[in-house]
Amino acid sequence: MTNINVPRTDYWQGRRVAVTGHMGFKGSWLCMLLARLGARSFGYGQDDRTPLLYPHLKIANHEGRQGNVTDTSGVRSWLMDTEPEFLIHLAAQPIVLDSYDDPMTTFQDNIMGTAAVLEAARSAPTLKVVLVITSDKVYRNADEGAAFIEDDTLGGDDPYSASKAAAEIVTHAMAKSFFGDDDAAKVATARAGNVIGGGDWAAHRLLPDAARSAAAGVPLVVRNPGSVRPWQHVLDPLSGYLLFCEKLEREGNVSALNFGPDSGEARSVGEVVNLFSKAWGNDTTQTVGAGSQEKKEALLLSVDSTRAKEFLDWSPRWKVDEAVTRTASWYRQYSDKKDPTDLVNNDLDAFFEES
Repeated sequence: MTNINVPRTDYWQGRRVAVTGHMGFKGSWLCMLLARLGARSFGYGQDDRTPLLYPHLKIANHEGRQGNVTDTSGVRSWLMDTEPEFLIHLAAQPIVLDSYDDPMTTFQDNIMGTAAVLEAARSAPTLKVVLVITSDKVYRNADEGAAFIEDDTLGGDDPYSASKAAAEIVTHAMAKSFFGDDDAAKVATARAGNVIGGGDWAAHRLLPDAARSAAAGVPLVVRNPGSVRPWQHVLDPLSGYLLFCEKLEREGNVSALNFGPDSGEARSVGEVVNLFSKAWGNDTTQTVGAGSQEKKEALLLSVDSTRAKEFLDWSPRWKVDEAVTRTASWYRQYSDKKDPTDLVNNDLDAFFEES
């Protein structure tokens, strides 16, 4: 079995990690991962969506605080109170289709929220690393199919993608302007592909929609079955983020990294639905719905993670097929009333045992 580099307890035990967006899908999993590694996590954010995974989890060594990330003084007070060494900024409006319905909130949360967090971080003397999480959608995409590298041109044809590209520019400007001293925190961004895993119940996301359809025994409406995305299990990029934080604390000489599946692992929406249906144990009927002409999404999207592999010795632990299978199993067991904390811990056990 190939050894995969993963975060280790001997590095993270007792470390203090601040997480914005801790109530979201990735934030909840990140706090569980940090607890597994012996770190203390401090969350900040607000999420009015229901249902959420976070309230159903028993997270060790964790404190959460309600607040809006656009509130610079609130974020600053939180950082001063909790004295973290690491800050991972996840909080965002994360849905492309929702950004068409409410572009101003998307811009406010994703651009000004990032600016506010970085402004607050300037006043936090304990911080050693600030990692801003953006998206694989930050690149100018002409649907040509080539995997994007970190030096490719940023852009965005929808409000969400544009907001995340702008967050990259804001982060770069703040890092260059205010974090240049030797004793300042190291600032960087991470760009992950389409993240899947149990406990995501957001609307307009493929596998949550598939789980709802499978549980209800109704056909799944698929907007664009031929669209290709860089799917990956949530634990793969999260482990990459922590390895990136480790490296930044020691060296701090890389400003952005992609995290995505291995070359050739990208799958179409239709293929992923078929994998999910097989793993769930039923024949989910796909109904092709008419995509909105106004709310367009890219057809082809993939990122090249070579730099992360070279810089961090990081690689995805699970191939796409296994990531989808594990996700389907999580949702199926949850529908059978299994405890969400146990389900997350089961995936954490497998992730570390097999690495």
